[in-house]
Amino acid sequence: MEQNVLITGANSGFGRMMVDTLLASNNKVVAAMRGVEGKNQEAAQELEQAGVPVVEIDVTSDESVNSGVEAGIEKLGGLDVVVNNAGVGVAGMQEHFTIDDFRKLFEVNVYGVQRVNRAVLPHFRGQHSGLVIYISSLLGRMTLPFYGPYNASKWALEALAENYRVELSGFGVDNCIIEPGGFATSFFGNLMQPSDQSRNESYGDFMNAPAQMGEGFNEALANNPEQDPQKVADAVADLVNGKAGERPFRTVVDNMGMGDPLKGYNDQLEQVMQGVYGAFQIDGMLKLNTGS
Repeated sequence: MEQNVLITGANSGFGRMMVDTLLASNNKVVAAMRGVEGKNQEAAQELEQAGVPVVEIDVTSDESVNSGVEAGIEKLGGLDVVVNNAGVGVAGMQEHFTIDDFRKLFEVNVYGVQRVNRAVLPHFRGQHSGLVIYISSLLGRMTLPFYGPYNASKWALEALAENYRVELSGFGVDNCIIEPGGFATSFFGNLMQPSDQSRNESYGDFMNAPAQMGEGFNEALANNPEQDPQKVADAVADLVNGKAGERPFRTVVDNMGMGDPLKGYNDQLEQVMQGVYGAFQIDGMLKLNTGS
């Protein structure tokens, strides 16, 4: 069944692949991004020339999100799915990221998602259907060094999605998380660096560790053609095209060795959730009300 989908951060990387993949499976898509008349003008024009409507959404602005979502709904003639794809990564020693650095990161990765959800959820609840997809990360389930603030933001995102899952299930609104591993996209070319460099010397030779780890990871990616970013877009399409009430809450996408262990972790957590919710006799909140 054709779905109307809004994707944030659709100008490049996973977002652009999602647009193309969802169109290929006969869905209607509106591409949301910031800088439609600025830094992303070329990407916006390419999409529009391909017949994809584009809306300006800066997820760090309430006004931009509210007006952009409203415009997207108007352009599509309705909305069934929102993909919270816009995100920012980091690289560096966690201690060296200032509070302002953390704030900037959370404005996109966490608060931005909350802004988008608050804009679309009244519409979804009103029609008693809808799907919210969160592009999280395997680093929202475990940590790796030198990605500290990013780890924290994705752990927060996972909790946000967990709560929306149970609070919206009775309204027929589905919530699903995609957890990619690391992929060779433009994401890694735009990593936020820590603002405070005054403490570098006190770390000694260990200051070389982030760059060394990055080089090793890039080499591993180059030697692993199975780690194809298209698989993330395919996972999103599977959720969009899936049946309400039958979609998995979490989907892991990784072929670098992290995915399989974390799938087991996710399965264990689901059992814990079912047990705890059952003990409190609220396990019905873990099931989507499809009205059937």
